[in-house]
Amino acid sequence: MQTVFGATLAFFLFLPVFAILGALYCAFPRQPRGGVRWLTDLAALALAAAISLFSMRWGFALATGVAGPIWKQILATLLAYAAFLASMGVALVLRAAWFRRNARAP
Repeated sequence: MQTVFGATLAFFLFLPVFAILGALYCAFPRQPRGGVRWLTDLAALALAAAISLFSMRWGFALATGVAGPIWKQILATLLAYAAFLASMGVALVLRAAWFRRNARAP
């Protein structure tokens, strides 16, 4: 139980950073806007948050604590941050390809 609580607490501590990065992802580029874009942006953010939370919990379970008790939190936080950034990076590439494809369509 303590592991699940620690992972969730670490996720909530990172939530402001995720919110800032998510707001920047949704804000830029400014055009094109529309309902479909907002839904896909929110879906990408929700998926990135879920992947990040899963990675954080996996990091807690993976760390053996050989380097001390703080190692679990460090590994979990690093994995969660890396998973969030990787997910958002993939979303950026996919969104750019989607914009290019829609710009070419008549």
